[in-house]
Amino acid sequence: MKRTLEGTKAKRQKVSGFRARMATPGGQEVINRRRAKGRHSLGIVAKKKA
Repeated sequence: MKRTLEGTKAKRQKVSGFRARMATPGGQEVINRRRAKGRHSLGIVAKKKA
């Protein structure tokens, strides 16, 4: 049985993925801040299926 609230990868990518961030000036600021801080991952990247 599935849980009541489950996210989807597509929705997550659309809202907070790397390309979604780069599409807006505010999102680009987010990416730049994360780069300056030295974050390992700048945005959410979908995991490839094996």
